[in-house]
Amino acid sequence: MRIVVLDGHTLNPGDLGWDGFERLGELAVYERTPPELVVPRIGASEIVMTNKTPINRETLDHCPDMRYIGVLGTGYNIVDIAAAAERGIPVTNVPTYGTTAVAQFAIALLLELCHHIGDHSALVKQGEWAKNPDFCFWTTPLVELYGKTLGVIGYGRIGRATAKIAEALGMKVLAYDTYKTPGIEYTGLDELLAKSDVISLHNPLTQDSAGMINAETISKMKNGAMLINASRGQLVNEADLAEALRSGKLAGAAVDVVSAEPIRADNPLLTAPNCIITPHIAWAPKESRIRLMDIAAGNLESFLNGAVRNAVNVF
Repeated sequence: MRIVVLDGHTLNPGDLGWDGFERLGELAVYERTPPELVVPRIGASEIVMTNKTPINRETLDHCPDMRYIGVLGTGYNIVDIAAAAERGIPVTNVPTYGTTAVAQFAIALLLELCHHIGDHSALVKQGEWAKNPDFCFWTTPLVELYGKTLGVIGYGRIGRATAKIAEALGMKVLAYDTYKTPGIEYTGLDELLAKSDVISLHNPLTQDSAGMINAETISKMKNGAMLINASRGQLVNEADLAEALRSGKLAGAAVDVVSAEPIRADNPLLTAPNCIITPHIAWAPKESRIRLMDIAAGNLESFLNGAVRNAVNVF
């Protein structure tokens, strides 16, 4: 049984092992695979693991020995799951590994917006405090979250975990989701936009949700509201968000994801005021990557034992 990992570096830059896969077959791990090498590297492999390297219909046509595709993450839009299903190939993902890490990071983004800790630390190290005539100084407004309202768009596992931390900070929480879980009180999207001091995005990227934060929805938000996005960059019309920050309609935004990754030099958020951008790292604490690795290996072992788990296609 030959197993190939097409892009192992992001998940495991060297601080983890591949033991869970090595015991299941002959393992080949590539740090990154450019498009022209996808088919040659898969070759006659029966098991293919991918994080962000696309596997399309053409690849499947050229790799007839493939029996299983494992996505080393939650999002699986990089795989043509319909084409895989036509060939009887299950595609699995890892849906739950990063819940606590992403929730923690979303709140970290919010706290950074409220206090600009990194900026103030940099100013101190540049000598600004040492030469200041007063015992303290700050260069941005400082915001207390107690009593303010967090609107969570996408109230799944991560959204609920984020809400729990926000409630511990004394915030009120409004929840919106297109999929309703019994026992949870939801609000309409327009009401959430109008009443929230902070809006945090945790919904998946779908045809309906793409670009949902745009000039129209931003116009319905409170003046001076803040936006957090640790979900998918394509949920936001970045030009509209940048304009809202420049105009002062929104007081700040903090995003861990952008529409095209790695970020392009012409992304309008790069020059927008009071906009924090981090390089898609909410999911990446070592603890969550270990969980991801263990679950992905478990998915494969389950398949080899005749039972597919965490499948995202019907085959």
